[in-house]
Amino acid sequence: MKIGKKIKTFRKERKITLKELSEKSGVQIATLSRIENDIMTGTLQSHIGICKALGISLSDFYREVEEDHKTLSLIRQKEKRQSFVHSKKSSTEMLAAKVMSKQMMPLLIKIQKGGETHKEENKVGTEKFVYVLEGKLRAKIGKEEYRLSKGDSIYFEASLPHVFYNNSKGEARVIVVLTPPSF
Repeated sequence: MKIGKKIKTFRKERKITLKELSEKSGVQIATLSRIENDIMTGTLQSHIGICKALGISLSDFYREVEEDHKTLSLIRQKEKRQSFVHSKKSSTEMLAAKVMSKQMMPLLIKIQKGGETHKEENKVGTEKFVYVLEGKLRAKIGKEEYRLSKGDSIYFEASLPHVFYNNSKGEARVIVVLTPPSF
């Protein structure tokens, strides 16, 4: 359970308003609202004040608190995915939600006939895996070029400058996994 949800649960159980909790804890109401809505976590000092105001020990408060890094992310086919259009002939869809809190960033890149992705050069330590679902690609990675067809994959250090060109007769669709996530 996240800190914000836990505070809100304790506060509602005790039938205390945000304003009352603010007055009793010495934590500003705007800060309490941000904490309860998981926009911020607050400081140890604010947690101590909140616990005193709610009449609970700090150890009881922290007992069930854990980071909300869910290992399960389900996005149905019908659901709208976050998409980025890089050019008239290239787009990228995020295949998982909240990727910046995850260990990897799965993407679906679609490149129309004759199109290309924008040139990328990720930070050092970033790795990229590419798997061609449909079509053919020419991948320029660093100073080398690779021709990839349906079913081919390539794994490389993503800090090398790289760009993908669609040289097939139809749309090319590619699964890309970037680790760690970066933009």
